[in-house]
Amino acid sequence: MPIKDSELILNPDGSVYHLNLKPEDISDTIIFVGDQDRVEKITKHFDSIEFSTQKREFKTQTGYYKDRRITVISTGIGPDNIDIVLNELDALVNIDLNTRQPKTELSSLNIIRIGTSGSLQADIPVDAFLISTHALDVNGMLHFYQIDGISNPEIEDAFIAHTGWDKNKARPIIINNSKYLEKYFASDIIFKGMTGTAGGFYGPQGRVLRLPLHDANLNSKLDNFSYRDFRITNFEMETSVIYGLSKLLGHEALSLNAIIANRATGDFSKDPKKTVEKLILYALERIVNI
Repeated sequence: MPIKDSELILNPDGSVYHLNLKPEDISDTIIFVGDQDRVEKITKHFDSIEFSTQKREFKTQTGYYKDRRITVISTGIGPDNIDIVLNELDALVNIDLNTRQPKTELSSLNIIRIGTSGSLQADIPVDAFLISTHALDVNGMLHFYQIDGISNPEIEDAFIAHTGWDKNKARPIIINNSKYLEKYFASDIIFKGMTGTAGGFYGPQGRVLRLPLHDANLNSKLDNFSYRDFRITNFEMETSVIYGLSKLLGHEALSLNAIIANRATGDFSKDPKKTVEKLILYALERIVNI
């Protein structure tokens, strides 16, 4: 049965609804950034740009860095936007948009997130780089899908017990990164750790303005969580859904974080733009070897 028009929405030109993209517009290697202005901060290093478009917060450019064809997409902020971006990218490569049928031979994308994040650990300083070896999902997005086989129940149970996780909240999920991609980006100058992914910037990350928190001690519980070699190193709003949906759809995904704040020490980077620029160059030099 073809996928109904209401479920896979296409624009009049045949492009997918939100991203405004056709299959030929993207590479099999895709960089995710949150901020649409960061797209050109990456593609300014390209030797050439062959395609560019934008719809809402979703800006896309495809071009060449050295001999590697790369696509850069801005996702905007949060798990809900990642749900849109990853499903529509998968549709571009794994669904025949003419027949509206899934393809018999599926393709796998390489997805590398270059994002900013705040460290929860005093020993991971501002201006450092961090690879998310695992992602801790505490936002609930992935529970709308059948997620059997992609999580780590043993670590999740330890986290639930440690935090006294409220049963009215979505069960936390812990998802591994792509070990295939990690080997290209790991080095002596980059930290590794488990990245927490919240569903919001204020309350979900323990920030208090005028509203009291359900669990005012949650951040300290996150800081102190330790199970075997696992600890939570940083907090942001996208990685767990990138990892989860990529696992479910058969894509490779890795999250690279520029640490611009340290919640444990109260420090903030004096030049976050410089830190992000260094991470961009670090990533591009390694992407060409994938």
